[in-house]
Amino acid sequence: MNRAGALRRLSAETFDVLIIGGGATGLGCALDAAARGYRTGLIEAYDFAKGTSSRSTKLVHGGVRYLQQGNIALVKEALRERARLHRNAPHLVQELRFVVPAYNALELGYLWAGLKLYDALAGKSPFRRSSALSVRDAVAHIGTLNPHRLKGAVAYSDAQFDDARLAIALAQTAHERGAAVANYVRADGLRAASAGLRAVDATDTETGERFTIRAKAIVNAAGIFADAVRRMDDPAAKPLLTFSRGSHIVLPAHVLGGSQNALLVPKTADGRVLFAIPWHGFTLAGTTDVASGEAEIEPRSTGEEIAFILGALNAYLAHPAAENDVLSTWAGLRPLLDRSATGTAQLSREHAIEISRSGLVTITGGKWTTYRKMAEDAVDAAASSANLALAPSPTADLPLSQSDAPHALPAADRVPYYAREEMARTVEDILARRTRTLFVDAQSAAEQAPGVAAALAQELGRGAAWQSDQVRDFNALARAYLQK
Repeated sequence: MNRAGALRRLSAETFDVLIIGGGATGLGCALDAAARGYRTGLIEAYDFAKGTSSRSTKLVHGGVRYLQQGNIALVKEALRERARLHRNAPHLVQELRFVVPAYNALELGYLWAGLKLYDALAGKSPFRRSSALSVRDAVAHIGTLNPHRLKGAVAYSDAQFDDARLAIALAQTAHERGAAVANYVRADGLRAASAGLRAVDATDTETGERFTIRAKAIVNAAGIFADAVRRMDDPAAKPLLTFSRGSHIVLPAHVLGGSQNALLVPKTADGRVLFAIPWHGFTLAGTTDVASGEAEIEPRSTGEEIAFILGALNAYLAHPAAENDVLSTWAGLRPLLDRSATGTAQLSREHAIEISRSGLVTITGGKWTTYRKMAEDAVDAAASSANLALAPSPTADLPLSQSDAPHALPAADRVPYYAREEMARTVEDILARRTRTLFVDAQSAAEQAPGVAAALAQELGRGAAWQSDQVRDFNALARAYLQK
């Protein structure tokens, strides 16, 4: 992907579909539209997946929590999409085995019945079915599991992935299909251009250059900022979204005994489930559900949330983890559909599509697992709204780009690759999303920042002042991930 080339196309061409937002849903829309043969553009105000889409629990799953809530249709759809994503991106999505411990016989029977239903809803699937574990087998699966009063466990399978890397794979695949995608391009306003066309006034935030993008259909996939885009179209638009903050902590691998299996805490104090999973050689634990009043690009975990996660996890461990074991902590905001529920834990993750009087298509809600179906529905709506030639979505069976070259390159060549081929523009882009260093070990990320800044400055032709600013800004961000 070449950013300069994409910017030239965005300012010069007229598109069938233009997407605002470069997270999971927006990138999915860009791929879906381009794969149907529509002239497609996408702009993202920050970096790809900078917001919620890089801050998930790293699971592609049907949603055990939604099964508990009785939302069978959502679970069934998500399990179908889980299988498709596993098939289309095997280099990024792998099966992960979960252990769900039970400390009384009634709970064990409940878990067994629920996870057998989960198997049944998955239908024919490449994932292993659930199985009962004795106390000995449960401890063998999770070496640090507390055996005291343990009655047994149930093991089941879901899938694990790297969300930011999958976002880049979507962007690359959309680009290969002809889409013009660019990060650090902000939408400033929407207006009518001419008969049958809409215009987006945009700014390249790197240079400050302003330009206009024209398209027949515009899809608002701005995630937590979707309501702000809706107000560009209609200042009187009422909010569609409410927000819930989900925080995570990263701990050393020994917290799970070095296991390659995951632990699911079946019920936390607030009635949720909590996951502890092996990820990039560490243990990722989360998440929380805390109401948040407004959209913000860099939400912060609180000390209370960190304590909550540690407490919920430690209740199941023979050797408790301590706060000084936390290597990194971060949070994301879930864009939930506002149905005036009493608490965010009860709000649905299902998606919704709104078409405004001017034809703006807004897609909101959802989760990573169902991004492809969300994108298909949004592009269907956009094509219908703009009277585009109808074409079916091919993405259910469309493999994603397997360009994972940077991992095969010498370390010295990786930064230039990320800049040239993946549009990395800042130290944060590289250490937070092209690699996941900030998310797993914030101190190590801070130590790497000067070297990354030097290499990136050379690649992008930046001066010493830019380089210094990058290190300063990144260190401030790393301190927040360290809670210092």
